[in-house]
Amino acid sequence: MTIRGKAHIAGAYEHPDRKIPDKSVAQVHAEVALGAVADAGLSLSDVDAYFCAGDAPGFGPLSMADYLGLKRLRYLDSTETGGSSYLVHVGHAAAAIAEGKCEVALITLGGLPRSRPVPRPSASSLAPEAGFELPFGPTTVSMYALAARRHMYDYGTTSAQLAAIKVAASQHARHNPRAMLPNPVTVEEVLESPMISDPLHRLDCCVVSDGGGALVVVSPEVARELRRQTVKVLGHGESPKLADNGRIDLTYTGAVWSGPRAFEEAGVTQADIDYVSIYDSFTITVLQTIEDLGFCEKGKGGAFVADGSLQAPHGRLPFNTDGGGLCNNHPVNRGGMTKVIEAVRQLRGEANGPVQVPDCEIALAHGNGGSLGTRSAAATLILGREDA
Repeated sequence: MTIRGKAHIAGAYEHPDRKIPDKSVAQVHAEVALGAVADAGLSLSDVDAYFCAGDAPGFGPLSMADYLGLKRLRYLDSTETGGSSYLVHVGHAAAAIAEGKCEVALITLGGLPRSRPVPRPSASSLAPEAGFELPFGPTTVSMYALAARRHMYDYGTTSAQLAAIKVAASQHARHNPRAMLPNPVTVEEVLESPMISDPLHRLDCCVVSDGGGALVVVSPEVARELRRQTVKVLGHGESPKLADNGRIDLTYTGAVWSGPRAFEEAGVTQADIDYVSIYDSFTITVLQTIEDLGFCEKGKGGAFVADGSLQAPHGRLPFNTDGGGLCNNHPVNRGGMTKVIEAVRQLRGEANGPVQVPDCEIALAHGNGGSLGTRSAAATLILGREDA
C-alpha cells in the first residue's frame, strides 16, 4: 500500500510566542490544536485521531485527549522519536487514513524549555545505554560536535562552510517578525562567536524556545469539502540509526534510508524538489542531511552550502525560510513540527514574501531525533501543492 495522495495536510499552526511563562504545557498544546483545526476550517469535534509524542504532559494521548475534549477518537499514536516524531506522525496518520481507520488526524507539539529549563543529558538514567555513556559526561552539543569533527577529518569540511548554513538561515529570519534572532550574520561573525564545543560555535547552535505547533491531516474526501487549500502527502520514510555498540560511523544520518523511501513513494527525484525544510539543531545536522538525502555527493556538502545554494528565493535548494531552529524557534527542543509547518506555508504560497519560493510545487521536510553522536531517528516527508 502507498500513501501517495491518500491524505492531505489541511491545517498547520505555529505558536506565535517564543517565551510563555504564564501557561502550562497542556495549555500550549491546546492553543496550537485550536489554531490548526481553525486553519483547516474544522473544529475539535471533527477530530477522530490524535497523535502526540513525549512532550505531551500526563499520560500522553489519553491525558491530552481528555483535556482537549476529543470525544470521537478511534485512533491514537504516541510514537516517540525525538524531534522527528511529528514527521513520523504525519506518515502514520496518512497510512491510517488510507486504511480507513480515521479521517481527521490532529498532531500536537508543545512545551516550555525556555521558561522552565531542565538538564538534558544524552541518555536518561534508566536507558540501557546509560551505564556505558553517562559516566563520560556527554552533552547534546558535544555529541554533535563529535560528528562535526569527524566529518571535517574525513572530508575536509570547514567551520566557514558550516557557518554558511547559519548565514542563510539568518538572511531568512530577518523577514520573520517572530524570529528570536532576526539579525543577519556573516560567516566571520559565526566564527567569532564563542566556542561551545569544538568545532561548534554558539552561532552554529539552535535557539531554545517555548512554543509549539500542530497539524491536521485529513482524507481526500474531507479535503474536497474544505474551503482551505490543502497540501498532498506524496511520500514518507523513517529509519533509526543505531550506535551499534560503539561501532558508529559519525559521518551520516538515518536520512540515507528514510530519504530514498520517501522519494520512491512520492515518485520524484531530488531535481523535482523546490524547497526543503531540514532540521537544524546544529549546522552540522543540516550539512549531513543534505548529503544523505542525495542533494550532493557524500563529503561535498561543505562546498554545496558555501556558495549561497540554501538562500531563498532563488538558491539551488532554498531551505528553512522561517529562519529555522538556528534563528526562528526550536520549541521544546524538537524541531520537526516547525519544519512541516514551513513546508506547508511554502506550498500554499504563504511564506514571508521575500523568501517565498516562486511556483513552489513540491517540498521536502526532514526531521532528526536523538543524537548524531549516538543513536538517532530520521523521518522524511515529501509534500505536493494541491493543484500540482
